[in-house]
Amino acid sequence: MAGDRTSPDDGECPHQVERNVTLPYVPSSVTGARKLLQDDLAGLGLGEERLDDAALVLSELVSNALRHATPLPAPREGSVGVSWRAEFGQGQDSSGWVELSVRDGGSSTMPRVARPSVSGLGGRGLGIVQALAGRWGTEMDSDTTTVWAVMEVAGDDFAPDRAAVVAEAVEGLHTDISGGDPVVEFPMGVPGDSPLRSAVL
Repeated sequence: MAGDRTSPDDGECPHQVERNVTLPYVPSSVTGARKLLQDDLAGLGLGEERLDDAALVLSELVSNALRHATPLPAPREGSVGVSWRAEFGQGQDSSGWVELSVRDGGSSTMPRVARPSVSGLGGRGLGIVQALAGRWGTEMDSDTTTVWAVMEVAGDDFAPDRAAVVAEAVEGLHTDISGGDPVVEFPMGVPGDSPLRSAVL
């Protein structure tokens, strides 16, 4: 896994984060992306219900890329790009947003919301994204497609003890970075169970 992460603010109440990663074009990357997102958003004090919504949206976007599109072209062959940005106000009653996007090598059809039958086993991914995100869309260029979604966050979407949650996350971030080697290991279930590494920037 390659990528970078803009750390939350160093203030008393961090309120924004940004992460871009390139993940292997394999099913286990859905779980990896979801875990990273949950860690980032929980560290900003987002409550469990909206945190689960964001994780579900990202899971659907990554799953759709793996199921319906091709991997990214060179130089990142055999991979999919995943990114998110979040910015929240700094008070308990503040609002904000989370933007999620997945970039792949494109497909022969445009991503669209399907209308599966009641007994159908698939085809609900973008319907779920549309239901949970305020906006979503697609950007295409000559050899890549990016599907994005933006979720609004209201004041009551934060954890009741947001300040304590954020303070703990900041403490952990500073401990990790000041410990010397700013590298974290994250098991992605790749062949041989070899851990992939990503630098925290």
